[in-house]
Amino acid sequence: MYQAKESRYDGMEYRRCGASGLKLPAVSLGLWHNFGDHSDYRRMKELCITAFDNGITHFDLANNYGPEPGSAERNWGRIIREEFRDYRDELIISTKAGYDMWKGPYGDWGSRKYLLASLDQSLMRMGLDYVDIYYHHRLDPDTPLEETMGALHQAVISGKALYVGLSNYDGETMRRACRILRELHCPFVINQNRYNIFDRTIEHNGLLQAATEEKKGIIAFSPLAQGLLTDRYLNGIPADSRIVTDGRFLRAGALTQEREAQIRGLNRIAAQRGESLARMALEWILKEDTVTGVLIGASKPEQLLENLKLIGRTPFTPEELAQIDELVFPQEEA
Repeated sequence: MYQAKESRYDGMEYRRCGASGLKLPAVSLGLWHNFGDHSDYRRMKELCITAFDNGITHFDLANNYGPEPGSAERNWGRIIREEFRDYRDELIISTKAGYDMWKGPYGDWGSRKYLLASLDQSLMRMGLDYVDIYYHHRLDPDTPLEETMGALHQAVISGKALYVGLSNYDGETMRRACRILRELHCPFVINQNRYNIFDRTIEHNGLLQAATEEKKGIIAFSPLAQGLLTDRYLNGIPADSRIVTDGRFLRAGALTQEREAQIRGLNRIAAQRGESLARMALEWILKEDTVTGVLIGASKPEQLLENLKLIGRTPFTPEELAQIDELVFPQEEA
């Protein structure tokens, strides 16, 4: 069985989830891509070992991650059994439910029936007694918020989750959920939302401000905009791009001439800072005190190690932040 590096905690920064006692690494590994049944199991294991050897203690999943749905959890469970069994208490494992998972009226959205049944299925696939964080994956407009939050609370008091989180909520709804969970004495600690230089939704829908005021953490997914905020797209679409091989999450229409020009401009700013575009993009997110960390994906260990270079990052000057905003949102600055 794998033996972790003794020095694994030396180079990682750990940040508190809001006002809670829980800390997460500044960089966590998301198993959204590259952990389904169509991926190479040996590469999955190599990625997880590289992550943990470099201080990444948080591994993030959802019930439907694949393809096929559920396969990422099954593969991660196998990795735990084969390699990480002795390190369970050093790991933060999170999963979610909220998107379509099984046929019929009980396999989607935010009912008590769905959330608790899905958690049982997730634990079975991973071979775990509990997860550290259980998220509701998306707001359900038709289920009373009290029912959904009550299900998250039940997950905690049953011992199947230690903390709960919300994903893809807006600020107003998060505040309402927070009040309900506070009354239930349920440990709600973190929000998972898309956030990157190109996508500022949480700044506009109130989530960033609400999380700050309620003292809840934020963990950002898609921090590199599905790879657009890297050097891969400086000169068009490479042949092995996800746009070509898997168009589910990054479509060719996302790479307009205007976006290409923005990517090249951001790369120039990064070069002036003496770093890669990807590193600058991750540092840009972590400049926010409310942000606990970023969730990155990787297809090979080298990508993971490159992104970990942001630890010990260089602060942004006001001029650099203004240059980034003017480049990405020129009309707003006009």
